[in-house]
Amino acid sequence: QVQVVESGGGLVQPGGSLRLSCAASGRILTISTMGWYRQAPEKQRELVATITSGGRTNYADSVKGRFTVSRDNPRNTMYLQMNSLKPEDTATYYCNIDGVIAAGGRFDTWGQGTQVTVSS
Repeated sequence: QVQVVESGGGLVQPGGSLRLSCAASGRILTISTMGWYRQAPEKQRELVATITSGGRTNYADSVKGRFTVSRDNPRNTMYLQMNSLKPEDTATYYCNIDGVIAAGGRFDTWGQGTQVTVSS
């Protein structure tokens, strides 16, 4: 069984920065793609950024140039550095991780989410 836990959310003023973390634990053999998603009230969940095991990244147009996704493979951890935050970035941010467990078979696990609020 794999657990995924996000942290680092909070309240920040427009133009400020936050760094989110996502840590996976359990009997993990390998992790493939790690991704950040967000969901604002009354809106659908949307992709923010993904990063592959080889370090290839992909960003939503709305965050390009402001957000940076990275990962620490030995620690099974992913980060999202968010700069120049805007009120429209306010949402619950979720981490998604897929890979292979030690006993064989794949997993695709979501975290519980961390709230980011951008407001003056």
